[in-house]
Amino acid sequence: MNTEILSTDDPLAISRALEILHAGGLVAFPTDTVYGLGCLAFNQIAIESIYIAKDRPLEKAIPILIADVDDLEKVAAYIPNMARTFASRFWPGPLTCIVPKKQSLPAAVSATATVAIRIPDHHDTRALLRAAGPMAVTSANISGQPSPSTAHEVYDQLNGRIPLILDGGKTKGGIPSTLVDCTGEKPVILREGPISLSELLAALNL
Repeated sequence: MNTEILSTDDPLAISRALEILHAGGLVAFPTDTVYGLGCLAFNQIAIESIYIAKDRPLEKAIPILIADVDDLEKVAAYIPNMARTFASRFWPGPLTCIVPKKQSLPAAVSATATVAIRIPDHHDTRALLRAAGPMAVTSANISGQPSPSTAHEVYDQLNGRIPLILDGGKTKGGIPSTLVDCTGEKPVILREGPISLSELLAALNL
């Protein structure tokens, strides 16, 4: 497989990405943290190919990225009030919310009854998501290797494994998003990140 690199400034970038995504392929692209590797969220076979491309352990769930809060209803069975509050306060940004999973989402996204969802704070990423719809996205690296912050770092690891990399320059990198379970009575942080528990509790007036 030849791996193509297109600038996000290329007027054909999104249409080329959509062509690949709708054919069940994978696309790497910049986010507000590192480069991500993604496919359409409702394509089971494409999601399985993410695990293959990354040599990723099958037991690891894959988060869903969406462009706008309204897209939550496309991937969540229902939206807890806690998640709505966090979405209005912290999205787009480095907070990933775990909510009940819509049954139509493939098992390859998550083997449990929940799914992790985030809106990234990145113009190019959200433009792609608005065009494609919800995407299953994880970091664009071989599992266990450094997460890439440039398109060429993605290429060094995934050349020949994926068809397209969208080059949006160097990403900010840094700390992964805070991962919070929104399915209970109170928020439970499963991964520490830029947004603290005290900030979450303050948003809920707790």
